[in-house]
Amino acid sequence: MSEPAAKPAPVALVIDDEPQMRRLLRVTLEADGYRVLDAATGQDGLVQAAQRRPDVILLDLGLPDLEGVSVLKRLREWSRAPVLVLTVRDREADKIAALDNGADDYVTKPFSTGELLARLRVALRHAQPTSDTTVFRSGSIEVDLTARLVTVDGKEVRLTATEYSLLRLLVRHAGKVLTHRQLLREVWGETYVGQTHYLRVYVGHLREKLEADPARPELLITEPGVGYRLIVRE
Repeated sequence: MSEPAAKPAPVALVIDDEPQMRRLLRVTLEADGYRVLDAATGQDGLVQAAQRRPDVILLDLGLPDLEGVSVLKRLREWSRAPVLVLTVRDREADKIAALDNGADDYVTKPFSTGELLARLRVALRHAQPTSDTTVFRSGSIEVDLTARLVTVDGKEVRLTATEYSLLRLLVRHAGKVLTHRQLLREVWGETYVGQTHYLRVYVGHLREKLEADPARPELLITEPGVGYRLIVRE
């Protein structure tokens, strides 16, 4: 009986103008089983992304020829590959601009390689084509999107229509940071994008119903000044 074919190693494209950072990321990623491509400019990164079709892209914002957000916008015209922004910029405005323009996650330098690899795994897992299953699980939480059924430890949890719409959006982007603007636009509509108090109230409701300790949430995490992330746990 023949052995099943080995799954090909995921391809990561690193777009960063610092040679030392490119070397560090190459060593880190190759040790974790990735095949690595790299580019020192935004334009070269766009060309390689188009020609080589990487599975995931690590993008610096401070490039010599193009702003990272401009690279993001151009990538998102045709590519759905997950993009993890890796940069020294730690202002909330920079994070929000990157996430609003298509980044899947944001890691500030200096960073923990363990955290970086974990976030890459999450990004890749949720970039896979959706299968027939529509059931999301994280710890004791289960969300059946077809049946519109939410359970905690096997017990059904009743949600309002708005609470469910917010949770469904977070589930569909599990592991990814969603900005306040993205959440408000998708759940309430474009005219509500400045009403962040809506989010605070409804996230609070979801935590009360889903978290073991709402005061110390482990599922629905706040990204200060930016938005929220639904954590995926085994």
